[in-house]
Amino acid sequence: VQLQASGGGLVQAGGSLRLSCAASGRTFSNSNMYWFRQAPGKEREFVAAITWSSGNTYYQGSVKGRFTISRDNARNMGYLQMNSLKPEDTAVYYCAADRSFVALRITLSQDYWGQGTQVTVSS
Repeated sequence: VQLQASGGGLVQAGGSLRLSCAASGRTFSNSNMYWFRQAPGKEREFVAAITWSSGNTYYQGSVKGRFTISRDNARNMGYLQMNSLKPEDTAVYYCAADRSFVALRITLSQDYWGQGTQVTVSS
């Protein structure tokens, strides 16, 4: 079971990036999917989540209205569209997923993790 995050890069403040998370090894259509991030010297923090059951979405307050999480179950893919990026969004972004049929967990307790992709926002 693997998660592969991609799409990071260097962007100016106000710009946009779209992160992708490719899942392989099993279907993730029954799993909640998440994005977390970790800035230098800081703890890893929750960014966004999308449930497997209803497709409901949840966001950290600082990204609400700027970031959009989505998923394509047919392709076993997750996405994070990031608009109006700010320098404080600079971090390594990780995708994560639960095992099947569990409730959403905002804490750092997911079952599967990707390797992370660097997002750098310049001012």
